[in-house]
Amino acid sequence: MNVVQRALRFFCQGYGLVGIVDVPERPLARGVLIVTGGPQYRVGSHRQFTLLARTLSARGVPVMRFDQRGMGDSEGDPRSFDTINDDIGAAVKEYFRQVPEMKELVIWGLCDGATAAVFYAVTDARVRGLVLVNPWVRSPEGAARVNLRHYYLGRLGEREFWKKVATGNFDFGASAASLSQQIRLASTERSVSLPQRVSDTLAGYGGQVLVVLSGDDLSAREFSDLMAETELPVRRVDIAGANHTFACRKWRDEVADISANWVISW
Repeated sequence: MNVVQRALRFFCQGYGLVGIVDVPERPLARGVLIVTGGPQYRVGSHRQFTLLARTLSARGVPVMRFDQRGMGDSEGDPRSFDTINDDIGAAVKEYFRQVPEMKELVIWGLCDGATAAVFYAVTDARVRGLVLVNPWVRSPEGAARVNLRHYYLGRLGEREFWKKVATGNFDFGASAASLSQQIRLASTERSVSLPQRVSDTLAGYGGQVLVVLSGDDLSAREFSDLMAETELPVRRVDIAGANHTFACRKWRDEVADISANWVISW
């Protein structure tokens, strides 16, 4: 299928933003908007977002990706993920202007881009789905729980750990202090923490949700724990062995295929 790619410049709060839209010759009525996470721009780590856009557009799905304020080629100062609703809204407005055949969209986000997508989705009825890839829900309490569950308990099964103990090279004092600190943090009562905000927002969202989690990533483990605690109404797919940004081609292709198949399945 032929795909036309156009460079875009649009505005958010007076600042010029830069984006790219890939439009198939016969676009589906459901498009995908990619929201970047962390200090990234529209290409993504290892060109992931560029390659994802190619996979989706080859299946007839229009795709837009853009630089938020202060990122990549866009103007303005960088902003935290929970303050970019205006950036996403400006991109959505431009996206629908560029692709008039589009009637609804899915937001695809990685890390805190996924979290930002959750917060935006409940404000715009045209967002009918979310693809959340290793969503960011880190809090001191949550990180401590993950460390206790996955690091400290895991160490007990490591041969190297017991070798250090047997040879006297294990610092019991420092380890005990670290463990004590993690236990205190893990037992801290949460008020309206980030995990709770994400959980509550997703519970109130009426669209479809796909969660993709890496097998070797702390952020993924934290979100997995949140899912276990709250029974979120989402579909989950795990990519065994993958790191946070899916650094090898096999992992990137798997995420792209899973995303494309899901977007056109409903």
